[in-house]
Amino acid sequence: MMAELHNYLGVGAVLFALGAIGFLTRRNLIVMTLSAELMLQGASLNLVAFSHLHGNYQGQAFAVFIVAVAACEAGVALALFVALYRRKRTLDAGAWRELAEEGLDSGRGVEEPPVAPLLPVHPEFPRLTPAGRVPEVPKRRAGRRV
Repeated sequence: MMAELHNYLGVGAVLFALGAIGFLTRRNLIVMTLSAELMLQGASLNLVAFSHLHGNYQGQAFAVFIVAVAACEAGVALALFVALYRRKRTLDAGAWRELAEEGLDSGRGVEEPPVAPLLPVHPEFPRLTPAGRVPEVPKRRAGRRV
């Protein structure tokens, strides 16, 4: 019984390691998604092996959830790939960097282009700021509740 567990755990670890290596070394988004799926299947196999060893169904229930999450992830990833390919005509992971919101630090060490000035807004209405920026509060409204 213990030899069987070691075999299953070894296969699960190999699947997870191959998925991690594929995810970290490839730049093609489809290969990266398939590698993430491989890692999920390796973890799922280990859960089912431990479930069988202990004689309960908890690991198998978790494995069903992992398969459901993997299916949802594949559907969302496919939709994103189609949208990216229509826009950039490439599936290189570096193309995603160009789709980032303007004005946020990308962490690449490259100087960002200056952000266009915001249009003046009516002082009675608050304006929405882009995500990641601290909103500017006018001096006269700072102490008053809205």
